[in-house]
Amino acid sequence: MDQAAADRQKRDGKRNVVANAAEALRGRIFARPAGEQIGSLTTLARELGVGIVTVQQAARILEHEGILEVRRGPGGGYYGRRPGLADLERMLSAYLYSEPGSWREVLDITSLLFNQLCATAARCDDLAIHAELRQLRAEIASCEDASALGGLETSLQDILFRMVSQPLFELLTRVALGTARRSEGDAMLHGAFDLGQWKVGRLKIIDAILHRDPALARFEADRQNRQIVAAFCGLNDDPA
Repeated sequence: MDQAAADRQKRDGKRNVVANAAEALRGRIFARPAGEQIGSLTTLARELGVGIVTVQQAARILEHEGILEVRRGPGGGYYGRRPGLADLERMLSAYLYSEPGSWREVLDITSLLFNQLCATAARCDDLAIHAELRQLRAEIASCEDASALGGLETSLQDILFRMVSQPLFELLTRVALGTARRSEGDAMLHGAFDLGQWKVGRLKIIDAILHRDPALARFEADRQNRQIVAAFCGLNDDPA
């Protein structure tokens, strides 16, 4: 074995040791209530049978995942926590940013998720949230300023997320929407809708949701949003 291969094997071995230590720490974290100490640096190194540096490297991985807090000073140590939506959104967004797909793919996913989001929201029977949605409908209907479109769209998304109350669904949708906003396609997509068209489409979607008709809500979301996005971005083009 030449020196380069030997060095590579050594690096791979170190990575595996750190990965195994991180997995062992994950097991300890989720086996205990959030906020409970899982051990000190020296204790964990001894119990895992690895060096202090390995535990520190594994801890950094888990800190980035949002499931570990390192406290220093008196009473310090390693404490487990549960990742919040913001932690997960940040990690997935960072991955998509480092491995960017085409903006057409992102918009395709976003529009599909929006169809499902609207259909699921139509099953909500919370009268207080329905009242908020009616108020937003009135604001959309009276809007004459195209610069307000982004804020109204965000408000609509936030209400819909609360209506579905499905954390994973919300996470995927927020990540897709955030990625679309950062992409080349977001700037281009602004030309797909004018204010009048957007208002008509969103009002039809909202009315279907308020009437608690999932099939109609999905249909209107597809017709008023996805098909427009698909036509504008060429998502339905035959690649052949």
